[in-house]
Amino acid sequence: MEHAPSWLINSLIYLSAAVIAVPLSKAVGLGSIIGYLAAGIVIGPWGIGLVNNVEDILHFAEFGVVLMLFLVGLELEPKRLWNLRRSIFGWGSLQVVGCALLLALVAVACGVGWRLAVVASLGLALSSTAIALQVMQERNLLPTRSGQAAFSILLFQDVAAIPILALLPLLGVVSASNETATLMEYMQTAIKIIAVIAGIVLGGRLLVRPLLRWIARSKTPEIFTAAALLLVVGISALMLLVGLSMALGAFLAGVLLAESEYRRELETDIEPFKGLLLGLFFIAVGMSIDFGVLLQSPGVMALVVVGFLALKGMVIYLLARHIQLPFQERPVFILLLAQGGEFAFVVFQAAAGAKVFPAETASLLIGAVAISMLLSPLILVAVDRLVLPRYAKGKGPVMEEISEQQDAPVIIAGFGRYGQIIARVLTADGFSTTVLDHDAEMIEAARKFGFRVFYGDATRLDLLRTAGAASARVLVVAVDDVEQSLEIVDLARAHFPALTIVARARDVTHWNQLRDRGVMRVERELFESSLRSARSVLELLGHEPHAARQTAMRFRQHNLELFEKLHPHYKDCSKLIAVVKQGRQQLEEQMAQERAQQVQRQPHGWDR
Repeated sequence: MEHAPSWLINSLIYLSAAVIAVPLSKAVGLGSIIGYLAAGIVIGPWGIGLVNNVEDILHFAEFGVVLMLFLVGLELEPKRLWNLRRSIFGWGSLQVVGCALLLALVAVACGVGWRLAVVASLGLALSSTAIALQVMQERNLLPTRSGQAAFSILLFQDVAAIPILALLPLLGVVSASNETATLMEYMQTAIKIIAVIAGIVLGGRLLVRPLLRWIARSKTPEIFTAAALLLVVGISALMLLVGLSMALGAFLAGVLLAESEYRRELETDIEPFKGLLLGLFFIAVGMSIDFGVLLQSPGVMALVVVGFLALKGMVIYLLARHIQLPFQERPVFILLLAQGGEFAFVVFQAAAGAKVFPAETASLLIGAVAISMLLSPLILVAVDRLVLPRYAKGKGPVMEEISEQQDAPVIIAGFGRYGQIIARVLTADGFSTTVLDHDAEMIEAARKFGFRVFYGDATRLDLLRTAGAASARVLVVAVDDVEQSLEIVDLARAHFPALTIVARARDVTHWNQLRDRGVMRVERELFESSLRSARSVLELLGHEPHAARQTAMRFRQHNLELFEKLHPHYKDCSKLIAVVKQGRQQLEEQMAQERAQQVQRQPHGWDR
């Protein structure tokens, strides 16, 4: 091994540490993140000292977080991201500003200088995107209300990190002559940021998709994988060039490609790299914990860690109540956002460079953040085993999860206003159903009326198996969220081909997407009720009830036939509009002709 290159030796060390530590950690129920962090501590400078260049490894491993956010972005179409704008900027700003303000006030009250208090509180207000998203993905929490809220807040933190870094030179030791120059630099940077983001948006729309299509035609999978990685690396480099977060740029690129036909292939190609690099990132965090600072002032370190976790936890608890998250989801939500974040490392190092506070203070704060990231997964295990069962009993309903194999002929995914009607009709006719929903408040309301609803997310394959999907005859997809609906359908068709699917469509686009997947029994959720309202209006305008019903049924039949004609062309906007106009004109002419015939028959009394 004397002549072996350093990268080979380091690779051997990292892989060996991960292969040993992670399975051991999971075997004792501590999870994979704790295994990675423990491996980093053991092989790092304060362990057996196999690796010392922690900074270089940490910068390289941050690319795992970048790839994770790119994959998260691929799951969010621009329309869905736009729908989250209020939660991103509303809840996100409440969390960051609320936590920073409380931390700063407490620090000043304890005699800390205002500059140090401001920078420390802003850095500590940020949370670990890597740990939070990894935990939520492992627990399949992202589709839940708390998962969506946590993701929105984490995304806002990535945006907020930019002005935080821009604030540091103004707080540092600078002369008056430099302040004007600094402001000019900020203006130039702002112009660069706008130009880069605009370039990414336009490039994603106009260039990247045709480029991926051209590469895919070469039928060389390894080149497509290289192109996917090149896309993420290139956008990350652009974001770094103007001082933005690499992860934010990768997320934006993922959102722009969320509607691409190559989305699934991109996910498949990048997922293995994301997993390995994210593991390396957690190992690097474990290695970066400075136990020297901890040993020099253990009391101060403990006070900082416990203090900022408790203060952030208080603010986030109030935020969870304001958002009205289900009781069972609040403890995990609070813990994931209360911990420190990897971006705090950058903030505190930059603050030391700008002379806001000494390097020793930066080391203390970085150590506190790293320890909080180490403690959070451990506390999460304790919360799972000790707090959640008691919390659920004392504060809200205990959710009944599926633990035994079910054998009902019908599975209903989603027990909202739509799924409830279906379940009541089937139950009244003597058919048993297995009902799944992940809204704790909805389940508790259903229990009061005597319905048995299992707590769970139907996008999980293991849960569908336990619900009896392999033997059931019908799966009713009645969930509200369009993306979850399509994911459940894809999962069922891939693993349970004998299962007949009956689905609810939110709108015309959703209807077409379901039909693309071979689902033939699709009902638009407002269609029938809208027809009944139209019949009522016709009766109020003087039509006989029978005539109003005939008009509505004629429109219904025409609309269903028109939809079948439109489906092959729904992605061709010009063709779609032409067919719709033609169909509407035909219907109007047909109904006008029937009204004329009706008037001619009236004197003979045939229609009365």
